[in-house]
Amino acid sequence: MPPLTNSSAVQADVRRTNKGIALGAGAYFIWGMVPAYWPMLQPAGSVEILAHRIAWSLVFMAIITTVLRGWGDLRRLSARGWLMVAAASVLIAVNWGVYIHAVNTQHVVEAALGYFINPLVSVLLGVFVLRERLRLAQGAALVIAVAAVVVLAVDYGRLPWISLVLACSFGFYGLLKKTVPLDATTSLTAESVVLAPVAVGYLLLLGDAGTFHGGGWSHALWLASAGLVTAIPLVMFGAGARLVPLVTMGMLQYLAPVLQFAWGVFVAHEPMPASRWFGFALVWAALLVFTADALRANRRRAPQPFRG
Repeated sequence: MPPLTNSSAVQADVRRTNKGIALGAGAYFIWGMVPAYWPMLQPAGSVEILAHRIAWSLVFMAIITTVLRGWGDLRRLSARGWLMVAAASVLIAVNWGVYIHAVNTQHVVEAALGYFINPLVSVLLGVFVLRERLRLAQGAALVIAVAAVVVLAVDYGRLPWISLVLACSFGFYGLLKKTVPLDATTSLTAESVVLAPVAVGYLLLLGDAGTFHGGGWSHALWLASAGLVTAIPLVMFGAGARLVPLVTMGMLQYLAPVLQFAWGVFVAHEPMPASRWFGFALVWAALLVFTADALRANRRRAPQPFRG
């Protein structure tokens, strides 16, 4: 095969980047639109939906892992690796369960807030757990975010616990994932392997009290589709992340909470008094400062072109 010319190499890079952005945006778009999906699984309760999501995720992830020949990575995973997977599994189960509960109890806006502040929680974990240095702009973003949480706590008359649990569980989940030598797809398969016995045991214990058998075949199919809703965007994300820089995926991550927020406000018509808008404005200001700082730091780390 003849070597690529400079022009064709550039075109190949552009196609690769565009494909990666499309895959990443597609994944975040699906995650952003799931508030429309979980209510369709009712009258199943949040815990039953979570159990089905875990059980059917294992089915679909097992198929995907077989196609991608990823079982060898799981067999080679050390005992410490499986321990980290088990801890991550608990965190993602909490995250999924709280999110399903939030959507099905009309708290979509509060759930979206959790994913807006998640990058800032990750910064805090980097500072206190990984001993990373806190840059001035990051510190400013965190101060603004704390002020936002205080404003929203006053507005809600309580701490926005759904937001905080979602942000913290996903932040710690991401931290643990750094210690597991598996790609995103194989890692979810491992987590499903850990969680599935508990989920299936719960569904068997639920028996006729559950809705899978008594809700008709269409309801059963909707419950089973929870595995696809979990697997498809994750595979898209994993494929996209291999094609574009991490900073690009970092920018795309805001698409999901923006869509969730829009759904909560404009479709679900959740209340948004002026004080709540002010709290969210503070969160967005913190993210603006955080994102600008991340882009600036990324440009500094990028290799400079040779000027001979």
